[in-house]
Amino acid sequence: MAVYVLFDTETTGNQENDRIIQIGAMIVHDKKNIEIFDELCSTSVPISIEAMEVHNITPEIIEGKAPFSETKFAKKVEEYNKKENYLIAHNIGFDLGMLEKEGFVNHYTLIDTVRVARHLLPEYTYHRLQYLRYALELYKTEAEEAEKIGITIKAHDAIGDVLVMKLLLSRLVQLTQEKFPGINPMQKMAQLTQTPVLIKTFKFGKYKDRNIEEVSREDMGYLQWMYRSLDLDEDMEYTLKQYLG
Repeated sequence: MAVYVLFDTETTGNQENDRIIQIGAMIVHDKKNIEIFDELCSTSVPISIEAMEVHNITPEIIEGKAPFSETKFAKKVEEYNKKENYLIAHNIGFDLGMLEKEGFVNHYTLIDTVRVARHLLPEYTYHRLQYLRYALELYKTEAEEAEKIGITIKAHDAIGDVLVMKLLLSRLVQLTQEKFPGINPMQKMAQLTQTPVLIKTFKFGKYKDRNIEEVSREDMGYLQWMYRSLDLDEDMEYTLKQYLG
């Protein structure tokens, strides 16, 4: 039977040299057997003020903690590192990248709940975890779920985000079964994870909320500038490539 590893990291920042300082994870064997991980870890990389502003983890909080390599999760994520098991995160490219900085080499089948949500919920303006938490009314059941598995929910906290992701994953499984009947939903979501999304509207910038196809006809120079100058996620990069030919 497949094992499902849902995880989220809090880090010293989002630059190349930044590292993990908190890991939240659930390893789901079945509905009654879920391993919970909520661990702080130390690093020699300073925590940026911008990162502290988001997750409220200060240098004093991680002082004296073991490095990531000595956490319980670090050992478990290696133990189940096989293709038949699933590694799941919201924007998995970032969190997997952080694991790789610690020497992790992935063999799991990956599921990115951001990209899957973009495929299954194209009508939604945003696909951030907290946006989906409210848009899909996941918040209505999260307290019951948290009590059931014995965790405490806090904003911008790794384990709290993993709880929301678990609820989101269940909803995405349901939507996948509805849209692709007769197909294994986890395998289909893994396929969707590897399939770029053509984004319909700009989510930021000069043409925020405007249709990208319309803007491409009016101001192709803006698309060219975005593609050359900005650090874009894979889906926006893919979208701009389509319109730039």
